[in-house]
This record gives sequence, C-alpha cells and structure tokens, in this order.
Amino acid sequence: MGNTITETILVNHIVEGETVPGKEVALKIDQTLTQDATGTMAYLQFESIGIPRVKTELSVSYVDHNTLQSDFRNPDDHRYLQSIAQKFGIHFSRPGNGICHQLHLERFAEPGKTLIGSDSHTPTAGGIGSFAIGAGGLDVSVSMAGLPYRLKYPKVMGIKLTGELSDWVSAKDVILEVLRRLGVKGGVGYVLEYFGPGVKTLSVPERATITNMGTETGATTSIFPSDEITKSFLEAQERGNSWTELVPGEETDYDEILEINLSEVEPLAALPHSPGKIKTIRELAGLDVQQVAIGSCTNSSLLDMKRVAGILKGKTISETLHLTISSGSRQVVDHLIESGEMGYLVQAGARILENACGPCIGMGAAPPSGAVSVRTFNRNFLGRSGTKDADIYLVSPETAAATAITGVLTDPRDLGKYEKAEMPGKFNINDNMFLPPLSPDESEKIEIIRGPNIKPLPEFHPMPNKLEGEVLLKVGDDITTDHIMPAGAKILPFRSNIPEISKFVFGVIDDTFPKRALDKKGGFIIGGENYGQGSSREHAALAPKHLGIKAVVVKSFARIHLANLVNFGIVPLTFKDPNDYDNIDQGDDISIEIGNLDKIVKLTNETRGLEIELEHSLSDLDKEILKVGGKLPWVKKQVK
Repeated sequence: MGNTITETILVNHIVEGETVPGKEVALKIDQTLTQDATGTMAYLQFESIGIPRVKTELSVSYVDHNTLQSDFRNPDDHRYLQSIAQKFGIHFSRPGNGICHQLHLERFAEPGKTLIGSDSHTPTAGGIGSFAIGAGGLDVSVSMAGLPYRLKYPKVMGIKLTGELSDWVSAKDVILEVLRRLGVKGGVGYVLEYFGPGVKTLSVPERATITNMGTETGATTSIFPSDEITKSFLEAQERGNSWTELVPGEETDYDEILEINLSEVEPLAALPHSPGKIKTIRELAGLDVQQVAIGSCTNSSLLDMKRVAGILKGKTISETLHLTISSGSRQVVDHLIESGEMGYLVQAGARILENACGPCIGMGAAPPSGAVSVRTFNRNFLGRSGTKDADIYLVSPETAAATAITGVLTDPRDLGKYEKAEMPGKFNINDNMFLPPLSPDESEKIEIIRGPNIKPLPEFHPMPNKLEGEVLLKVGDDITTDHIMPAGAKILPFRSNIPEISKFVFGVIDDTFPKRALDKKGGFIIGGENYGQGSSREHAALAPKHLGIKAVVVKSFARIHLANLVNFGIVPLTFKDPNDYDNIDQGDDISIEIGNLDKIVKLTNETRGLEIELEHSLSDLDKEILKVGGKLPWVKKQVK
C-alpha cells in the first residue's frame, strides 16, 4: 500500500505497532465524542479511572438519543452528563442542539484528525477528512484518559468515483449502491477511501452521508479527500483555519478497487430487515406506504432538508400516511426558517420533530402494526422502529419526499422537473447551546449530580482457566446489537442501570433469556457469521456480562462488538471449522479450556461427548485484558 489518505493519517498517529494489515497498532486520539445513550456509561467508566481531566485535544458530550422525557430517568442522566462535562473539561451539547454527527461535522471535525466516538456512525466525520471510528464507550473513556486506541491495521479499499449524479439521484443512493456491491460484511477489515474525478461533484454533506452509512458494510471507517470543497465548507462554518489538504493515492496504492460511475447510479432502497438487501425503486414502485420519516444522522443536513422542502412546496402529503421530519441541528432549522422552506414542510403536513435521533433509535414515531415505513435512516433491523411487524425501507430524501406525496413508494424521477438546492455561502453560526469546558480551577468546584437510576458499575473478576456451563442461546447469522440489546423508548432510559437494562437482553429473539441466564448462573452463546453487527452500544456486551455470559462462540464477529466483549471480560471465540456450529445445540452442557488462550482452544460438548477446536483473533494485550477480567481493571493499573 502506498500513500493513501488512510496511511497518511495513521502513520502520523501510530504510537506503537507495524503498518501491516491485520497487525495491531496503537493510535493517538485527537478527538472524542459521546452521545447520551452510550455516554452515561462511558463517563461512569471514566470517573472510575480516576484522573482529574480529559487529555484529548477535544472531547464533546452530545445529548441527542434519549430526549423523550417520559419520566425522571432521561433528564436525570442529562443533568449528570452536564455536570461530568463541567468537571472533566468536556464540551457539552445541550438537549435540542442537534444530532451528534451532524453537529460534529458542522462545528468540530477536522481533516487529518483522529476521532473515536461511542456511536457506530462516528465515521460521518470522514466526509470532512477525519479518520473517525465508532467504538464502545469504554474505549472512548480510555482515549479521554490519554491512552492510545488499539485496532488492527486495516486494508484500504479505494472506491473510485467517476461521472456525476443524475437529477433526482443522491448520495444516499451511492452508499446503497456500495452496500449492494459489498453487503453487510464486505467492508470488514477495510477502510473505504473515496477517490476519483466524481469526488469533486459531491459536497461535504453528501460525502458525510456516504461515510455515515459505510458503517453498515462492516468497514473500520470511510474517508474522503480534503480538497477545495472541504475548505469552502469549513470557511462557510467560520472554521477555515481547520482545513488541511488530504490528497488520495494512486490506484496502485490501494489493496482493492471498487469503481462506481455516479452517472449510472439510480434511486435505490434497502429492504427489510437489512441495509444490505438492495433493490431499485423501479422494482418496488407502487408499494403502499403508511409512514415516511426523514432525518437521522445520515440525511438531516441542510442540503437534504432543502431538497425535501423543494419537493413538498405547494403539495400536501398523501392522506394514507404521515410524514415526520427530524433536522440534524439548530443551524439547519435556523436556515430553513430564514429561507421560508420550513413553511413548505409545515404547510405540506409534515410533523416537525425535535433535532434529535428520534424514530431512528426507536424513540417515538413508531409505525402502525404491519405497516410499511419508508425512512432516510441507516438501519432497518427487525423491531428497531418500535413496531416488530413493520417493514422498514431505507431510501434517499428525494425518494422519501416523493413517496410522502403519492402514498406509494415512488421513484423521484417521476416527479418531472428537477430544481437544484443551493447551499449558503455562509452558515448561520450560533454556538449558544454548546457549553465550553470550564477551567481546571472552576472544575474543582463542580459536584457531579447523580439521579437514582444511575447504578454503580458491575464488578469484574479475573478469568478462570476453565469455563463451564450451559449453552443458553443459539442464534444464526447477522445477529445485530439490536437483537442483543434492543433500543427504543422503553429500554434506553435504563442505560445507566445495568441490572435493569439486562432484563431486555435478546428480548426480540427470546424474552425468556435473561431469567434463564440468571437462574443458570450464566453460560454461553453460540452464533453464526457477523455476530454483533450494527451499533457500537457496549450494553450489548455489558448486560450479557451481568447475566453471567462467559464466552460467545460464533463463526465470525463484527469489529466493534468483538472489542466490547473483550473490554467486559467475555471471551470471544470462533469455530476453527465453521461446520462445528452444527455440533452444539441450545441446552448442551459445554466446557472450554481457556488456559493461556493459545491459538487453538478446546471446547468439550459434555452432552454429546464431542471435542471441538476453537480459535480467536486476540492480541497479546486482549489476552492480558481478559485475564484480569476486563479493560477497566486493566486501565486502572496503567494510569496509576
């Protein structure tokens, strides 16, 4: 590999390790971000590390997920997060300010900087040239404490863009085309780096849409060059001094090339229940739709909203559906009010929701029973919308707006004349809903405010040499973190209360699992390919840990979830021969000889009298972390 943007940034930030794909490297982290669904636990962990102030260049705590205040739990956690930010030198984005990824792109992200966030869609900042990675909250806490972030050095897939998008086709269709080619596993082990003449035809918000949803391919992150378009965007945000040029490599510098002619891309949709199940809108046109939802961190920029407003101007939405609009930030709303375009949305009949994640995380606006909901979001996992039997289709804002008018899934090209939306030369800047860090002297006087729902972290004990117990659950391929630890308005308020949130683990698959796990004093989970895809939420590891899960044995893991399992002392193992998946059933008693976690680990199926060979991809440091019981006890030793 040669001088790709990825290599340029990583080489400048590696503090330990070799630039060999698959080898572990340690990276200096410049920036971190958290959101309130994962951030509360992350800051509880940061507190327990025991240092007085964050050591990053910039850390931001956003409140954007759990803004539905149906009782005291969410507002209590927001108050806790604000006091934590003031205590430890962190920027705080107040509730109502906007969605973390849109806000970070507008106000903080910088080309060439490393960023990790406790949200899997942190790669949004790759649209501006940041090397931005989603991670579990504990990894973010450790980075805030000044320790490097460790990951396997990635391969780089160059995605060459040529041509130019046709009218009515948008960046969302580009990333859906990438998903059509790669699927939900095709990006594993890669950074997706965009280059080629087509890049110059895409604005920063469009690039950010693409890098945001690149997460669904399993990629480590996605990144665009930083060029004159990036510079203009930063200057319009009054951040021109943050610009650094980042030039992509030559074709021969990439480990693999995927070429997309933007002129040939057409409106696409991801079908239920996977972002990788793609068809053209032409193939699906005419499908009756009961809900349309526009927004999320993927498609809530000013450019997206102006396009939607232009389509809805002078129209009324179909009487057969309802339409929700969630803008990404107050800046977006301010511009829509100033231009009069907010009026077009209101007059068309849209329900204007808060500048927050909202329906995307199952926080309100659930569709009716058995409904078809067309959304501009990035995930359509089973039950994520809040309605288990609803069918969720992921589309572009243009397709969503066209569908809202007609009442059936509609190719926006059928609307006729296309009017281009223009971005402002200068954005309206108002940072009054950001609370900047206090000085160290001021921070000392701050008392941390804890509501009654905030419970202490569980204890972490050293790993024994042998694990024994029952297979409590056997699942198939592509199990998501939404399957393991569902989101939504009912569950997320318990994110700082591990015993309570653990009652919902695997509830979408088997609602008896939590009680069985506690009654059996823990055990094992068996799974297929790509186990743990989706969100970075560490609760999908932390809650099973509370239930006594000792190891997860699967055919393959998603990157972030694998790291989260290690962080919380659950041993992640894979079948040496994937066919051995068929030699273990739910209810079997098994034992695993862990020892020193050699390359091959022996599993004995005591029920069947079979021996099975397992393996792992753990580094020496991962093994060390597991042996002491998890990353938190390990980190405490490092910072003392």
